[in-house]
Amino acid sequence: MNSIVTAPPRAIIHRTAGHRHGPITRLMSPGDLGQLCKPFVFLDLFSFKDGVMPSGFGMHPHSGIVTLTYLLEGQVTYEDSTGQSGVLPSGGMEWMQAGNGVWHDGRPVSGAPIHGFQLWVALPAAEENAPAHSLYLAPSAIPREGPALVLLGQYGTARSNVVTPGDMNYLAVHLNDQARWRYTPPAGHTVAWLAVSSGRLTAGDTVNAGEMVVFEESGGAIDIVAQGATSFVLGSAVKHPHDLVMGYYSVHTSKAALEKGEKEIQRIGTVLQQEGRLA
Repeated sequence: MNSIVTAPPRAIIHRTAGHRHGPITRLMSPGDLGQLCKPFVFLDLFSFKDGVMPSGFGMHPHSGIVTLTYLLEGQVTYEDSTGQSGVLPSGGMEWMQAGNGVWHDGRPVSGAPIHGFQLWVALPAAEENAPAHSLYLAPSAIPREGPALVLLGQYGTARSNVVTPGDMNYLAVHLNDQARWRYTPPAGHTVAWLAVSSGRLTAGDTVNAGEMVVFEESGGAIDIVAQGATSFVLGSAVKHPHDLVMGYYSVHTSKAALEKGEKEIQRIGTVLQQEGRLA
């Protein structure tokens, strides 16, 4: 008689409450947990109260990565050096594929509170110095499967409207009190982590609001039980095979690629200064 052998649920191997800088909690950086979670290399949880952030993030550059900003609450006006501008609503998502270099800015609308996550994804060598492009999605453009919004990749029958630079999923999940949810990752997704924005859950161990946990590298599922109404983001992926070569706002796979990206950042910055768009 044949029996089906399934991998045991994944164990948590690392947890962090991050480093708080005012309204921003940095949960992951390329120099720490990004080494375990790559291609996911950076994660901020931000929570700006009314009037705390009147001038926004300020125009700033990136290269070699994608930045993905997901708004849980509030509205942000956006502008980037690819020529796009507008308003990102609550529940919306910004996908900024920096490639060889880009500058962008975000400001809260009317000084209202904003709350959300910003994630960085490392690009593969073939795309890290490609032309920049951006995509801004309204909540209605983000597909849902059960309790999960599919920001990147595919979960169940729901597929993201974003073409990702690798094999990865990034989900935003809300569970009611005592709800149980199992995430079974696609084959090859040995990288997995989650971060809680509100509430509390158990995933083999308790994870509180403001915490991020990294799971062991395996093919196992992740079993979650909400302790109260709980919201969190979860990422899984095939592991990024390259070293992380870091600049201040950039992550590349080699020193040569980083130098190329930083040169383009400087060129764009000069143009923005000439146009009066950069202080």
